[in-house]
Amino acid sequence: MWYNGDIREDLTGGAGIIERAILVALEQPGPEPWTTEESLDELDLLAGSAGALVVSRAVQRREAPTSSHYIGPGKAAELRGVAEENRADLIIFDDELSPTQQRNLEEAIGVRVIDRAQLILDIFTRRARTKEGQLQVELAQLKYMLPRLAGQGTSLTRLGGGIGTRGPGETKLEVDRRRVRRRLAELERGIEELRQRRRLHRESRNQIPYPVASLVGYTNAGKSTLFNTLTAAGVRAEDRLFATLDPTTRRITLPDYGEVLLSDTVGFIHKLPHHLVAAFRATLEEVAEADLLVQVVDASHPQARGQMTVVGRVLSEIGAGEKPMVTALNKADRCDPEVVELLAHEVRPAVVISALRRTGLDDLQKAMAEAFRGRLEPLRLVIPYDRQGILSLIHQKGRVTKVEYGQSGIIVEAEIEGVWARRLRGELA
Repeated sequence: MWYNGDIREDLTGGAGIIERAILVALEQPGPEPWTTEESLDELDLLAGSAGALVVSRAVQRREAPTSSHYIGPGKAAELRGVAEENRADLIIFDDELSPTQQRNLEEAIGVRVIDRAQLILDIFTRRARTKEGQLQVELAQLKYMLPRLAGQGTSLTRLGGGIGTRGPGETKLEVDRRRVRRRLAELERGIEELRQRRRLHRESRNQIPYPVASLVGYTNAGKSTLFNTLTAAGVRAEDRLFATLDPTTRRITLPDYGEVLLSDTVGFIHKLPHHLVAAFRATLEEVAEADLLVQVVDASHPQARGQMTVVGRVLSEIGAGEKPMVTALNKADRCDPEVVELLAHEVRPAVVISALRRTGLDDLQKAMAEAFRGRLEPLRLVIPYDRQGILSLIHQKGRVTKVEYGQSGIIVEAEIEGVWARRLRGELA
């Protein structure tokens, strides 16, 4: 089955040659949460984020992929004609290809072939701004590349600057397996140092204990827009997939609770390559260490439930599946109120918001404060009158429920983080 794609403007907003791409998917029997068309629609958006113009789509129905070409050899030959007719530069498959399948397809079609994993890696290469992000992306790229070196000799002459060839390829990677493994070891050491540095930062935060909330969710659900609205951080937020890659943390004050740290993290996606999750484990540990997760859901998306399932699966994979969570049903201004209400009943606790329109944010912050409140413990102190600064600190770090002025000092009852409670008791012991 063939579909003519719409030629659209380059979504990257950057200069350079726009590659003409054909998307290919295999439709297999059996229940799937995502239809083939929905998955291809997302692949279309990914291609646009990488700077490609989708000129055609191809879907083949088969019981299972072939070991040699993934699709049938006849379909591969047909693709060659379609690629010539549409002057295509690139064929993008919706599933991960084996090295053998990729080589055979390129020989049969006569056009460069990449898969979804390679496309996502290309986008991540564009988005990584910090040293940490660049190390993690390069690690994922080399792990993807290593099994594909066979048959290409010692010189990766195919690395020419197009989609799926950025990153290490731009530095003329004339490497063999030994050199790739050596670089992998260097990257893994560098990322381990980053993990240790993050661990020390978390230990430092525990000395001045701010609870941590992490925004999680599917890519383009509106996490960065929400983060900017709550923190005025100015994080890059655009209506495209993976607009933000590097994590950012800011401090906010929740009503009737106090100060917390809020982190914006990389978005998840359907068919996210496993080696990409593994490479970003140092960053994703921030999610695993958070005290509260705020899952941001694009309530207007037809696959909102499927996207939540994907997020839940990745969270379980990184050890954060059992974390307390508040769900923010975002972009409510774009969809039918009945649809949002039904979603809200299915997921508890859930808050309906529009980060862009700034609606529902007070309710979201109250829900976050309520979730954090379970971490508080009761505190009763008698504060000497010459140390009234402690009362101000309790107001800042916790929730004061009662204040009385007695002969020996100020009697305070409050709810506060356990670490602060122990510290304050020690100071007044």
